[in-house]
Amino acid sequence: MILLTGFEPFGQDDVNPSWHAVRRAQDILRAEGLVVEARELPCVFGDSATTLSEAMATINPDLVVCVGLAGGRARISLERVAINCDDARIPDNKGQKPVDEEVVPGGPAAYFSTLPIKAALRDLQIAGINGEVSQSAGTYVCNHLFYALMHLLASTASVRGGFVHIPYLPEQVSPESGTPSMPLESMAEGLAVVVRTALRAQVDAALSAGAIH
Repeated sequence: MILLTGFEPFGQDDVNPSWHAVRRAQDILRAEGLVVEARELPCVFGDSATTLSEAMATINPDLVVCVGLAGGRARISLERVAINCDDARIPDNKGQKPVDEEVVPGGPAAYFSTLPIKAALRDLQIAGINGEVSQSAGTYVCNHLFYALMHLLASTASVRGGFVHIPYLPEQVSPESGTPSMPLESMAEGLAVVVRTALRAQVDAALSAGAIH
């Protein structure tokens, strides 16, 4: 069983491409015979993690891939690490704006994704989809959810999970702005690639995908 999650719209956006891409990826993977469930999560500190936990308890997945929007990025970003820090630049959808608060009080400083992110990057490149390994999921609700997910999975070695950021949809940006975007079908197929790789690759690939700064 595979669980995919996306977020509701937040900030000034009327659409969150993460939810649209997740639903389309669900269709693609189901057509291949895989058992997949998609859930839309609130863009709210606390509530997003609670909704995810409830979905996992109901679905009992073997693989969890959470997806969020990183407006301004040009590639599908395979997040490497979640940090135990909520530090919001803008309020969430309930008006919460935590500053330097722990996601899980007393929890580890960070968790690493258990997805084979390097292998997934290689497979995205083979598929002709722009991807990257990202060293930071930020400190907003996406990182909050990513950390909460990995905290839940820390005692469940049989379940793999991680977080993926995607760009804006083309219709969300003006051509004059120069803001990067990606077609929905490319994002959805990219998520499907991540899932296929995670199901196949038990050991991650050894390839360079680091950052100088």
